[in-house]
Amino acid sequence: MKTFRRFISPLLIVAMVLGSLPVAAAPQASDGGLIGTQAALDAERTTDARERIHEVLARDDVREQLLAQGVDPADVEARVAALSDDEAHQMADQLDEMPAGASVVGALFAVFVILLVTDILGLTNVFPFTR
Repeated sequence: MKTFRRFISPLLIVAMVLGSLPVAAAPQASDGGLIGTQAALDAERTTDARERIHEVLARDDVREQLLAQGVDPADVEARVAALSDDEAHQMADQLDEMPAGASVVGALFAVFVILLVTDILGLTNVFPFTR
């Protein structure tokens, strides 16, 4: 049993020392450095922006409007794929700022109110119920 301990003890010591050393073959970025937090967040933000653009372009009403304007949706997809990261961010931000159908209802309501007021003032003759 003593010979067994004498044989195993140095092996265990060597294994413990080697196990506690830092690993030299850690995964690194392509430029030789580690990827920073900001770079990882920017990459995720770019991916999200491109996904939002593709979601909008995948809608049926958008495709119909593109075809009505004479634009091939495949050409649009190719151009979106060719956008730089900054351009993709700008486009996604503009898509987020656009109203989703509310402008049509708001515009119709505004036209109705303007016509109603002008009809009440006697400037127009649109609504017969204002007399």
